[in-house]
Amino acid sequence: MDPALFIQHNTAIVAPPLVPEILLHLATEVTPIWQATEDSLARGAVPPPYWAFAWAGGQALARYLLDHPEAVAGRAVLDFGAGSGLVAIAAAKAGAASVTAADVDHFAAAAIAANAALNGVAIDVVTVDLSDGDKRFWKLVTAGDICYEQPMAERAMRWLRFLAGRGSTVLLGDPGRAHVPGDGLCELARYDVPTSHELEGRERCDGFVWRVLPR
Repeated sequence: MDPALFIQHNTAIVAPPLVPEILLHLATEVTPIWQATEDSLARGAVPPPYWAFAWAGGQALARYLLDHPEAVAGRAVLDFGAGSGLVAIAAAKAGAASVTAADVDHFAAAAIAANAALNGVAIDVVTVDLSDGDKRFWKLVTAGDICYEQPMAERAMRWLRFLAGRGSTVLLGDPGRAHVPGDGLCELARYDVPTSHELEGRERCDGFVWRVLPR
């Protein structure tokens, strides 16, 4: 299945409520796109469509970057687990020197490319798992909504702390899910993020932005 065609047929162009400056190809309902991916997943074609939603942590992190361009301007930025590319696009709009968006899902990569074009920004997209020991250096590293599963959260946080220890500024956005670490984080901001019962089990939630501290 062509990822670009799947995105075109199963999304609408929408501005996330907390970040109206940015337009994204998003699912307007949860069930239909999840069913479409499950139908295709049975044939080994499509992974779950996490890229099709503007999750609360990503919205908070994108809002923070747009409101604090001094944290971004002139820096090389990596957005890890980029999903729709919302945070990467915010970084580019805030004046980053370069932006790399990393997501292992090729459908997410296609969504990031489409969303970057929609917003008129340049983003490099990679589909390798950088948390598997990658040692490149970025001045700013962002990660939104990566703590929804324990094994992934633990592995990703080890790598993010490693990057922080080498001098990267590492920012984590999340609504406080169960697998967010209980220590080693410094809260920078929190936002009241409109969401939905289908996605988060509530209509609004706190979206936190933390700085990841090295160990």
